[in-house]
Amino acid sequence: MKTPLLKWAAFLFALFHVYANVFATIPELWFSAIHFGGFAVLCALSGNEASLNQPKPSLLMQISNIGLAVLAVLVTAYLILFEDALYAREAEFVLSDYVVTGIAVLLAIEMTRRTTGWFMPILILISLSYILFLGNYISGVFAFPGLSLETVLYRSYFGEDGMFGSTANISATFVFMYILFGSFLLKSGAGEFIVNFARCLAGRFTGGAGIVAVIGSGLMGSVSGSAVANTVSTGVITIPMMNKSGFSPQFSAGVVAAASTGGAMMPPIMGAGAFVMASYTQISYLTIIAVSALPALLYYLTVIFFVRIEANRLGIKVDKKGDHESVWAVVKGGWHFIIPLMVLVGLLVVGYTPIRAAAVAILAVIVSSWLSKNPMKWQGIFDATVDGVRSGISTALLLVAVGLIINVVTTTGVGNAFSLMIVEWAQGSLFITLVLIALASLVLGMGLPVTAAYIVLATLSAPILFDLIAQEQMLMALSAPDLPASVVATLNLFGGDVAVALQEMPLEMRQLLREELLSPELLAGMLLSAHLIIFWLSQDSNVTPPVCLASFAAAGIAGTPPMATGMTSWKLAKGLYLVPLLFAYSPIITGTWPERIYVFVWACMGLYALCGVLQWRLERPLNLLTASMLLLAAYLLMWSPLGLAYHLAGAALLFTVILWQRFQRRQEHSQREETLNTQ
Repeated sequence: MKTPLLKWAAFLFALFHVYANVFATIPELWFSAIHFGGFAVLCALSGNEASLNQPKPSLLMQISNIGLAVLAVLVTAYLILFEDALYAREAEFVLSDYVVTGIAVLLAIEMTRRTTGWFMPILILISLSYILFLGNYISGVFAFPGLSLETVLYRSYFGEDGMFGSTANISATFVFMYILFGSFLLKSGAGEFIVNFARCLAGRFTGGAGIVAVIGSGLMGSVSGSAVANTVSTGVITIPMMNKSGFSPQFSAGVVAAASTGGAMMPPIMGAGAFVMASYTQISYLTIIAVSALPALLYYLTVIFFVRIEANRLGIKVDKKGDHESVWAVVKGGWHFIIPLMVLVGLLVVGYTPIRAAAVAILAVIVSSWLSKNPMKWQGIFDATVDGVRSGISTALLLVAVGLIINVVTTTGVGNAFSLMIVEWAQGSLFITLVLIALASLVLGMGLPVTAAYIVLATLSAPILFDLIAQEQMLMALSAPDLPASVVATLNLFGGDVAVALQEMPLEMRQLLREELLSPELLAGMLLSAHLIIFWLSQDSNVTPPVCLASFAAAGIAGTPPMATGMTSWKLAKGLYLVPLLFAYSPIITGTWPERIYVFVWACMGLYALCGVLQWRLERPLNLLTASMLLLAAYLLMWSPLGLAYHLAGAALLFTVILWQRFQRRQEHSQREETLNTQ
């Protein structure tokens, strides 16, 4: 958006969102339609501008873009003006209904193609074909008789699960406000402060430049929630800094991409997915960000472990005193950047809704900027608003379009069929189910952005994953000696054997038994665990070839091969697969805070052992014996049911390997010195 007219349109559109979210009460369907229409107009008209890579489009293309913008206004206005008339006809379509709803669906597909590529439009077309006629030609659990065109268009355009349904409303409310907040914070100069602050904290450790990159990306990610935005904003500083300290360009780019991917898991914002999760689970946003803090730290620690091991291999020294500013000097120059984050978290804690908290936090950014040398004046506020709208275009149009897929899934019951398929393949095994969901996420991630991958996968597999996690807790509860008579009677219907009974009883009966045995708090925690597992796994599309946008962005900065950089970042981001195991098999989400901290402490050591195996070195290269010891140590440290004695044994194994390798390294160093002295 370069032309003044388009910038002013974006600015006014943002003001409308703030007004509608904070002050007005607009029907959700209307608000979502306006949200889509406005962003579609901006997306279409932005196509008429020249860019660095492409010249200004032809006259025919410019006319086409203007036509698409007009159609976007038409489909929005039609819903608002003629919704009541449709219901007065008892939802019976006339010709204009067919035309406008059809245009709306095609427009959503085209706008998504422009912003995210071809994969999403193809998936939508397959979904619509399935619900219209393709299901007739499929046998088995995925068979579906098909619906009429009128029904499909009505559900897609007017339905609560359609393109203007819950996901579009989440985009128009939570997501937009927090994208705007992040834009204001970055425009005020927080990016440079974050990198400098990270360097002060980590510069004097082994591999300090790499650790600075990880911490900087983590702090930036906690604000923006976007992996690509984190990579671009921090990578231009941290990748050259890592190269200068001795890391290879490819490793440096991989570290920044992997660390930036963690931004969507790092409170307090966590990107669009956290708001979708809050809507799906009916668990408060504040609860989600609270329980996500320790797992996010574990993820960043795994990347730091990889950096430290690589720094040891390369013999990179720590920063010398005077290489960077002191912590006090950096904090003194940028302490005001912390105020908006404190305001945001404080308002959430005292009970403000996330939307109102974000609105006040935006004002706090403007006010606190006047405590610095560069206060945000009118032009800065205008530019931050326009930048926020620009960065929100792809997310907004994506969340509207994904509603078409959700409509198909909920209408046809394909989600239940998918769950039944996983149950059949996994044979009741939670671990195999996790592997299958991870593979499905990997496939979806090749074409879908992370938020869309999470929504699709959560819709399909969250119920069965929640059921399997709950079964683990139910087995423990059923081992108690004083079971209620009703529970014993239910088990006797299936032979009395607890494990067999839980497998064989119908899902509805198992749900009733679950609610009788487990507390509502524990059930909510297990539901959140299931969604967090899927949410974490869906992030792998940022760093997994062949489509890994964060890795490609980092490769562009570092000047390294994109695919090779993607493989490096995928290796460094293994926490995406390791930490979710704790969600399923430990109380890091469902337990009390002492239990969560207990798991966190032992998991830190277990993840370090696993990183050593993946890098095949700690202080020096591993052999089969030391690698086996590290694998056993990781199992003993991270498998919560084993107990304290086993955790201590695992820690002893880990430190034995570390101390033995340090001893060997000193011996080798002494031998080299003796050889040099002899010569």
